[in-house]
Amino acid sequence: MIVGVPQEVKTDEYRVALTAAGAEVLVGHDHEVLIESNAGAESGFHDADYTEAGGHIVDTAAELYSRSDMVLKVKEPTPAEYGLLKPDQVVFTYFHLASSLELTQAIVHSKCIAIAYETIETDDGLLPLLIPMSEVAGRMSVQQGAKYLEREHGGRGILLGGVPGVGPALVMILGGGAVGRNAARVAAGLGARVCLLDVDLKALRHLDDIMPPNVVTMMSNPRNIRRVLKEADLVISSVLIHGAKAPKLITRDMLSLMKKGAVVVDVAIDQGGSLETSHPTTHEDPIYEVDGIVHYCVANMPGAMPVTSTIALTNATFPYALEIADKGFERAIADNPAIQRGANVLRGQITYRNVAEAFDLPYTPVEEAMG
Repeated sequence: MIVGVPQEVKTDEYRVALTAAGAEVLVGHDHEVLIESNAGAESGFHDADYTEAGGHIVDTAAELYSRSDMVLKVKEPTPAEYGLLKPDQVVFTYFHLASSLELTQAIVHSKCIAIAYETIETDDGLLPLLIPMSEVAGRMSVQQGAKYLEREHGGRGILLGGVPGVGPALVMILGGGAVGRNAARVAAGLGARVCLLDVDLKALRHLDDIMPPNVVTMMSNPRNIRRVLKEADLVISSVLIHGAKAPKLITRDMLSLMKKGAVVVDVAIDQGGSLETSHPTTHEDPIYEVDGIVHYCVANMPGAMPVTSTIALTNATFPYALEIADKGFERAIADNPAIQRGANVLRGQITYRNVAEAFDLPYTPVEEAMG
């Protein structure tokens, strides 16, 4: 199989979908690896590293897409890339289709094979390709929240951990998954008071056992959310529904309950965001203010840490990419239920129910689409 790795073109995206070590393994399995020139430079992998691993450097994305049987990416194709996709070409990346009708329609129209990192799901319900980036985003969310609490950025001017004689900030975290757990640990480590909310009582019991004493757990419901919002200095939202839009847990009206200069970090923005007032921002222009509340809604947070993020991501994605390359997508989907759950669009048919339901489009089970 010819495997192509283009340079990411989304704004402020510096990660790359394949390391030189991964290229070497693919070549060792008799696959041809094409790397767009400078695709890995921002992540610490230079063209020479890939050529030493047996890969081939190509000058343009157009050439790479035209020659590749499978394209490995980090982020979803942009409008500039829609026309480069071709029928039966496997595209393995984060798609987050349920957050964009335009993207979904473009992928359907291309008749490519869209396998989404975010819906690869193991039999025990884990999302192994979301976890590493969720760990990065969770830890980053506290760093960013602390920065934008500074007065010069419009924040309240409060230090997360406080100082002797001055109490710490209250950090409210919605969702106890990988993002929430990592955010809670970092915020607690900085000395903040942390309130971690989730709808899963079993998960809350586990979190209560493993978290430090300055983290309290609470059942997530509208009443409790309103109650904690009144005291929160920093709100981190990390709620995820597999392959679907994030639920809107904080309405515009609820912002009036919050202290002026409080900060919200909406990590769920990749899936549409869980605040009614959220819209995607970039690392270059990361924040905006609504009703006196600072919103940080960068859609590719881990992209700002490309060295750490690329290695962490490819550690998780590469075994699946190798299996698809070795077997071909049809056998890989048939053999591995996790990869089958990752199949979002096959040859113009939407094969992931939550994506179809998000836009009231026809849904076709994977088995039927495979024929």
